[in-house]
Amino acid sequence: MPRRYGFRAASLDDLPMLRRWLAVPEVARWWGADDPFDAEALAGTRHWPHIVSLDGTPFAYIQHYDPQGWPDHPFRHLPPGSRGIDQFIGLPDLLGQGHGPGFIRQHMATLYAAGAPVICTDPHPDNARAIAAYRKCGFEVVGAPRDTPWGRILPMEAPA
Repeated sequence: MPRRYGFRAASLDDLPMLRRWLAVPEVARWWGADDPFDAEALAGTRHWPHIVSLDGTPFAYIQHYDPQGWPDHPFRHLPPGSRGIDQFIGLPDLLGQGHGPGFIRQHMATLYAAGAPVICTDPHPDNARAIAAYRKCGFEVVGAPRDTPWGRILPMEAPA
């Protein structure tokens, strides 16, 4: 039986937990020292942030966004309705157990059902764990690593 994950909109009440998760070495290594969470980020105006739970326990973060929302976004060429995703697991004890691909696939199914023709993501080229998880979800590398305003990326896409 496939694992089922719960998703709920992130809120300001989640800030302490999100900031603890950002301090986890595996998260900090790839998300950097900057705190991306504030009232605007959690309002769902440019990113739609979600807390992911397993058996009712919050353990991960995932956000989706419209790559058309930034004039210099590396996935701006994708068709309207495409979605970008970013995620991390905040509880180190749950790393390496297949939860990343599990909740990413479940979230992707929701985005496809809502009409997304393509889902894109942009892990750092050295983040082998994330790249492997995305490949398990159907993502393919669509270009060479490159530098963007958000850092160095490996562009990946998964068409519906």
